[in-house]
Amino acid sequence: MTVSLTLTVGLAVLIGLSLGLLGGGGSILAVPLLVYVADLPAKEAIATSLLVVGVTSAVGVLPHARAGRIRWRTGLLFGAAGMAGAYIGGRLAAFIPATILLTGFAVMMLATATAMIRGRRDAGGPTAPRELPVRRVLLDGSVVGLVTGMVGAGGGFLVVPALALLGGLPMPVAAGTSLVVIAMKSFAGLAGFLSSVSIGWGLAAAVTAAAITGSLAGARLAGRVPEVVLRRTFGGFVVVAGIFMLVQQVPGDGQLTILAAALAGALGAVALLVAGRRRRPTATTGPVRRTSQDHRDG
Repeated sequence: MTVSLTLTVGLAVLIGLSLGLLGGGGSILAVPLLVYVADLPAKEAIATSLLVVGVTSAVGVLPHARAGRIRWRTGLLFGAAGMAGAYIGGRLAAFIPATILLTGFAVMMLATATAMIRGRRDAGGPTAPRELPVRRVLLDGSVVGLVTGMVGAGGGFLVVPALALLGGLPMPVAAGTSLVVIAMKSFAGLAGFLSSVSIGWGLAAAVTAAAITGSLAGARLAGRVPEVVLRRTFGGFVVVAGIFMLVQQVPGDGQLTILAAALAGALGAVALLVAGRRRRPTATTGPVRRTSQDHRDG
């Protein structure tokens, strides 16, 4: 019991580290951690993850705000719409079997991992765009909120791509603004769960403290680690965790299947990482050489 608690708190640092570095991913780590390491029932784990991620994100907003990396109007509007959706999602979750919730969460993990590994196109030039259109922000926020409220995810890996892809915000600004949205939606989703689920406040406090520590460390590390390496490594991890959770929902003894699937996912993630790292340098060095040669000729 003590070993389990120590391991849970130790690994919780990764939740904050992910939020501090990438502006998301806390719940993708928190739910499996609380279910499989802390041995909490699925719905209690989801509710606890919302509390941990909400508080950690709220604290993580501070360094981003000081650095001017937050679009407050966009974040608050997206967050308000997300809160409404997350609250409804949290209420609906009381009527949905835990197996379906965890299966839905695993599917969302795999979709998220695919988007991360593939990467996003940089829409928009060097200048950060103005605040995003209100109607689009409200629509995207409510949809993301509903989905993430039901499965207990803060939604950073849905919010960040939405802000970066649809709105063209630079990645650091999208990550900072995402933390505002995650905090608001997590607390709203938690309120929905509290009507039907009770939380172990001692464990929640310990995990939250560890996650906040990781978040502050992540904020300091941000910028030193290449974003592509981080994103793809984390995406590979999420693939393995998602496959593991999916196979766990299959009835009967599927231990060998679980191990085989996790191993296959890990190998696939490593292959993607190696291929990605080899392709990138050749793609960037080519054009640079050409432009410098053109300069000389001119």
